[in-house]
Amino acid sequence: MSLNLIMLGPPGAGKGTQAERLARSRGIPKISTGDMLRAAVHDGTEVGKRARAIMDRGELVSDDVMIGLVRERLDRPDAASGFILDGFPRTVAQATALDEIMNGRDPLIVIDIVVPEAELVRRLSTRLICDDCGANAELGGVASAAERAVLANAGNSPDAAQAGPMRCRRCGGRLVQRTDDGVDVVRERLKVYRANTKPLVDFYCGRPTFRSIDGAQAPDRVAADLAAAVAAAGNGSLG
Repeated sequence: MSLNLIMLGPPGAGKGTQAERLARSRGIPKISTGDMLRAAVHDGTEVGKRARAIMDRGELVSDDVMIGLVRERLDRPDAASGFILDGFPRTVAQATALDEIMNGRDPLIVIDIVVPEAELVRRLSTRLICDDCGANAELGGVASAAERAVLANAGNSPDAAQAGPMRCRRCGGRLVQRTDDGVDVVRERLKVYRANTKPLVDFYCGRPTFRSIDGAQAPDRVAADLAAAVAAAGNGSLG
């Protein structure tokens, strides 16, 4: 049975980190909408051309274009044995279309990573990214636990200021704060998530392959709970 997994959760819940980690351990692709858009535009596919025209006009990419991108991506050979979707679906319309795409495949497993809003605001407003490769400082291998402690107090510690800029462990680039990670912007992003994306939980929660896990834990604990939830949801799909 292949692992076909959707990761749900608000910004800052750790979806990308956990999806990347699980995908490596299972030997299946982690597929994100951002990656798909960039690849389709670069490759000049039919859907990529449509997406580029929309983005060049400064407009948001529509559901039908995103659905087309996902359909193309899931038809590739490396996704035949499973995949992890991060960032798709974002709307109930996209979820409905994904169900149609999945006809004839093993069931979708849906994991919702739940984190209290106060913790999400703390994480996002203190998060740094690499100015060169774009990796989050919270990603495994980018910053140690001790360095993350310094991160959480950035701007409040004389020692941190004297130490100079922190460096990405992946490529050595300088770590900087994302422009959309200010507290007010973070709260607005979470508001948008609740309004537009959280209805997906209502769409999926009645399925035997749906599980929620506590994302307000140490990354290794979340990873263990994620693996257990995937196993339980997989058994539920056979029931």
